[in-house]
Amino acid sequence: MDVYLITVVGCMCGAFAICGIPFGLIFAQRMNGVDVREVGSGNIGMTNVARSAGASAAALTFACDVGKGTLSMFLARWLISQVLLDGVTLDVTAPGFAALTLVYASCLLGHIFSPYLNFHGGKGISVGFGAALGLYWPVALVLLACFLVMAIPTRYISLGSIVSAVLLPVQCLFLWHMTTWAVIPVTVVSALVIWAHRGNITKLLSGQESHFSIKHTDANDRQRRRRVPPTQRREDGEE
Repeated sequence: MDVYLITVVGCMCGAFAICGIPFGLIFAQRMNGVDVREVGSGNIGMTNVARSAGASAAALTFACDVGKGTLSMFLARWLISQVLLDGVTLDVTAPGFAALTLVYASCLLGHIFSPYLNFHGGKGISVGFGAALGLYWPVALVLLACFLVMAIPTRYISLGSIVSAVLLPVQCLFLWHMTTWAVIPVTVVSALVIWAHRGNITKLLSGQESHFSIKHTDANDRQRRRRVPPTQRREDGEE
């Protein structure tokens, strides 16, 4: 089999496996005993973790989701550059850049369709930002700016996410002049993220979408549960 194909497919599989790690579920369970799949929106991403498990778990979820995307992309960038291009830097004009956008798509596919959760997962925003840092950092900065402009005034995380996804292929094509072959995987990713937010779109249009919020009572709840006898907990409806 062709070395080029083996390298690219290997990078894609590795990115899918790494980015499929459900950090939101792990941190919420370990730190607060909460299964985020069963509360709130049922999503494993940072927003639902913040609402259901608190700020600390949400911050760790965000950092690790961004980190797994960035790590996957930098590993793929190094491997493709060394194996296929004799160490040539992979910028938007390099012949291997289109292959790197396939790895970028694999990062989001792994997160949205996690192989560790029966191919269910998050909505791809944090990992998409992290992977964009490894793909081409100006793309990530534009995504961040679009997200903040829409999300901060409205407190709708979903709105910022959807607008950023819509503008992702647009900026790649018209701002950074990526080739058609490079933009195609990015466009697929954009459509996939919008699809993952289809429920949020319905709620936004009907005025039922929830604003961003953070649960603040985690530590007090755990301390109270340690003090209250089990029999009283059952009487109070805590178990």
